[in-house]
Amino acid sequence: MTSASLWAELKNALAGSEADYTEVSMRKAIFLLSVPMVLELVLESVFAVVDIYFVGKLGPSAVATVGLTETYLFLLYSIAMGLTFSVTAIIARRIGEKEKEKAGTAAVQAILIALITSIPFTIAGIFYSKELLALMGADNWVLTEGYPYMQWMLGSNVVIVLLFMINAIFRGAGDAAIAMKVLWISNALNIILDPILIFGWGPIPAYGITGAAIATSLGRGVGVCFQLWLLFRGGKHIRVLTSHLKIEWETVGGILKTSIGGIGQMIVAMTSWIFIMRILAEFGSQTVAGATIALRVMMFTMMPSWGMSNAVATLVGQNLGAGKPDRAEQSVWFTGYCNMAYLILVSIVYFFLAENLISIFTDDPAVIQIGGKWLTIVSYSYFIYAWWMAASQAFNGSGDTMTPTKINIVFFWLIQIPLAYTLGKHFNFGYEGVFWSMMVTESSVGVFTLWLFTKGKWKETKV
Repeated sequence: MTSASLWAELKNALAGSEADYTEVSMRKAIFLLSVPMVLELVLESVFAVVDIYFVGKLGPSAVATVGLTETYLFLLYSIAMGLTFSVTAIIARRIGEKEKEKAGTAAVQAILIALITSIPFTIAGIFYSKELLALMGADNWVLTEGYPYMQWMLGSNVVIVLLFMINAIFRGAGDAAIAMKVLWISNALNIILDPILIFGWGPIPAYGITGAAIATSLGRGVGVCFQLWLLFRGGKHIRVLTSHLKIEWETVGGILKTSIGGIGQMIVAMTSWIFIMRILAEFGSQTVAGATIALRVMMFTMMPSWGMSNAVATLVGQNLGAGKPDRAEQSVWFTGYCNMAYLILVSIVYFFLAENLISIFTDDPAVIQIGGKWLTIVSYSYFIYAWWMAASQAFNGSGDTMTPTKINIVFFWLIQIPLAYTLGKHFNFGYEGVFWSMMVTESSVGVFTLWLFTKGKWKETKV
């Protein structure tokens, strides 16, 4: 591909392509889908890093508040992302079958499910934030000063769920550029509002850590409004019409049935993280803060890989819908090798510059040491995560969300949590033992998922 044609395809990818991803060359299909998906998630991770940078100025307890709140947000994310796996697979399959009317109807049902899903978390966040934080071992500052952060984040969770769900609709349809633009607007607004609302500016008072939550809620709320406008206006591959605004219980049932596995796999992984954070909380707020910052750094570097892997889900779903299973498999292998090459480079940076990266966000020596240790341990096997992401998205894109769920139950609940507790508490390796347990189990699950993918049964899934 010449530089001129590459530039033309890049502009096409960013503008939104009308290409049929079941017909164009595999490299072109992956390029057109993955470029906006990568940029979408890179900006999402940029916001996560910027957010923790500003919150870090308020001290370790403020960072710990974010980390402890995220343990519950991860539970919300697990449900929302599990639903999006199903929605992406179903929308992609309908588009691959050239059934755009059914795709539009499915989109409306998905939005209805998202609205209902958010209600319990809203109630829990507004009325029980202190109790939830105390359950996670929060210190006195978090319980007296930091709890409004959780009230805002969980109380306004509907914008998070809708942002996830509607972008999943666009990605499944192949309108990845629209999903990218939505998050650009949403997260750019978050970044602008963060320092203003945290530290105050002119007549705007300093809300402290609560300001970070308000900024996030406002930014994502604007993003959702933009999504809905675009969805009804029509993308390159999907549009919701007024005739689609009705409840179709068969479609709702299909989404829920397919999403059970997706929700299950995410709940297993996220609740495992809750237990991990609870174990780490035993070693103090500095340990939680170090782990929280390290996780944000990992999210920032891993988002490009997730973007490429999200392209796999769309390509697998659309190509299976078009009756081209071999082409679906080809997309997974190609993406996996690209992911692996990228994460090897990231691992090298982690190994040599771990503490330097953590020190960008805090000047607390203990927090820097703890966060740096996790990044160093992760660097030994980060490249394996590339195959875990690609293979898992192949299962999810096909609609086989139960297989990753079963894998996660074994590796996260039955192996990771007991191993983390045993190494961290019983054998007194402390937080390092917890970090090593995570590296070992997450490397193992990556290898096993890839092996299971090679068996090919995911090609037979019907949705």
